[in-house]
Amino acid sequence: MHFEAVARRATASQRDAFRARIVLLAARGYNNTQIGQQLACTRKTARKWRNRYADSGRAGLADKPRPGRPRIYDETTRALVTAIACELPANRGLPLSRFSSADIHAEAAQELDPFPARSTIAAWLKQAAIRPWTVASWVTPRDPQFKQKAARVCDLYTGTWEDEPLTKRDVIICADEKTGIPARSRRKTPPGPGKSVRLEHQYDRNGATIYQSAFMAGTGTVRGHCVDRNTRANFESLVEEVMADPICQTADRVFWIVDNGSVHHPATFRWWLKEKYPTAIGIHLPTGASWLNQIELYFSVLTRKSLAGESFRSVDAVADRITGFEELWNSDPEPFEWTYTRDDLTRLLERLPTIE
Repeated sequence: MHFEAVARRATASQRDAFRARIVLLAARGYNNTQIGQQLACTRKTARKWRNRYADSGRAGLADKPRPGRPRIYDETTRALVTAIACELPANRGLPLSRFSSADIHAEAAQELDPFPARSTIAAWLKQAAIRPWTVASWVTPRDPQFKQKAARVCDLYTGTWEDEPLTKRDVIICADEKTGIPARSRRKTPPGPGKSVRLEHQYDRNGATIYQSAFMAGTGTVRGHCVDRNTRANFESLVEEVMADPICQTADRVFWIVDNGSVHHPATFRWWLKEKYPTAIGIHLPTGASWLNQIELYFSVLTRKSLAGESFRSVDAVADRITGFEELWNSDPEPFEWTYTRDDLTRLLERLPTIE
């Protein structure tokens, strides 16, 4: 019954189904010649798998381990190639920023005789998951209080402040500015069958604008404005506009998460905010931690969906587009699902190199 199931199963490999059919036909009294005629194979093949089954049962129908071609290079050679791949080219006196498999092959050729082929080296690197031609960047924390400052923002996003749960009327606002948004005009053609959107590489510069914006983490709504200059007065106008919202007016506390930029500098912004709005609390991220500000996620969506690859004849056209996208977003707002916790932050800091 097992072999009948294998022979009929749509997901069985052709190899397993073929061998199962040989056994089934043999059980029905077919000789090797008849089996070969039924399955379009040689008599020798039918005999082989009948004998294998007779000797070892079902296990005999599996492929036997094959020794394969003997190794040409020993583990020492492979280890040397791996060591070259894990070095910085400059340490070997090479005027390169990163290694390619061809570069590693050239280096190995100078140190090994015989030396492995480039394809062999590429296979070894792939098996070891070593890709020296790729580069990842990071920002080393330089603020001595980085963990403490960043951790309390993570706590806010997960619903606590100073070890106490947030109330239902607490509001979290993430604010920042996106500077230097260019107004570039260029030719753009629509897509068609087998044809993508085409954008001319050359463009005319028509100025740039600055988008100051605030994101309510609880509701997902955004409020912002485009300005000519990124000044403290313009940002304070944005704060006043947001704080006039009924949600902020009735809030127990309004947490403002900002970076250390000049328009909301720690030396001035926190004092001004508390003086003007007693329920407001200014929270500054540590230097190099803008990625913990949820407004950056909104800026990313805005850039990808509304600004990138577009043509604008004026700064006003850029401002209109940003305002239009903000209205579209607010028509069906959705908060970001933040999952990064204090524990994740601790694990990250343990992995990052320390400053020497």
